[in-house]
Amino acid sequence: MKLTDNVLRSFRVAKVFRENADKINCFDFSSNGETIISSSDDDSLVLYDCQEGKPKRTLYSKKYGVDLIRYTHAANTVVYSSNKIDDTIRYLSLHDNKYIRYFPGHSKRVTSLSMSPVDDSFISGSLDKTIRLWDLRSPNCQGLMHLQGKPVCSFDPEGLIFAAGINSEMVKLYDLRSFDKGPFATFKLQYDRTCEWTGLKFSNDGKLILLSTNGGALRILDAFKGAVLHSFGGYNNSKGVTLEASFTPDSQFVMIGSEDGKIHVWNAESGMKVALLDGKHTGPITCLQFNPKFMTFASACSNMAFWLPTIDD
Repeated sequence: MKLTDNVLRSFRVAKVFRENADKINCFDFSSNGETIISSSDDDSLVLYDCQEGKPKRTLYSKKYGVDLIRYTHAANTVVYSSNKIDDTIRYLSLHDNKYIRYFPGHSKRVTSLSMSPVDDSFISGSLDKTIRLWDLRSPNCQGLMHLQGKPVCSFDPEGLIFAAGINSEMVKLYDLRSFDKGPFATFKLQYDRTCEWTGLKFSNDGKLILLSTNGGALRILDAFKGAVLHSFGGYNNSKGVTLEASFTPDSQFVMIGSEDGKIHVWNAESGMKVALLDGKHTGPITCLQFNPKFMTFASACSNMAFWLPTIDD
């Protein structure tokens, strides 16, 4: 089944889960699409089975809190940042709920965490104006970059380069093997003082970069030339909430939730809006991602919703 405008418009909420007492701040699908794990401001990690559509188990990180949760390449381990006590990144085995390793170093809140798609390395960006490069096998930082401002960062889909969005006004591209030599490309964008960049993602084909903000605007850039191809607006975000935007797995569409519980979908190539879906969420949709393998997506406020298409186009 192929994603088309009609299929996207046909998506409906199939299940809603109310496992959390506070907002879900992040979730991540496993690479095989079979499970999803969420982190919440209530200090819980909830693991869901996507095929059976039910929660499997709940773990807690009461002491340190939990945010920016990411699967590693093993489906039973995750890394996540802390939002209490310190800014250490933690590597957890879900199987026995034990920490495998800690990654200390950041001195302020971690705001970006991206796992390499090809190996055991990951990068983190923090309000301390640094990006750190890590390897799951070592607690020591493998690379450190001091920046001029607050970063958002992400690996490209091939794991060869990473992008850093700095101070909400420029995107720098680095080659992973020689990042210490500085960026091989810098794209300066028009600064928008009404909002800050909160997320950066590559499309799966590696051709586009999506910049999300805590305002009412999204931008898509050409990943090679840095030109702004589209700016998307018209969704509600008056309170400056961090709303996650995502590409669909085929790189054809961009989606974002809003503070009124609706989901907006645009065609990434034409820039046209193709769908407006009502998730009946009780609060702002802070997290939104498409399943990498199956025709389903998830959205979350303090509730988690699983969506399915209702037509076969």
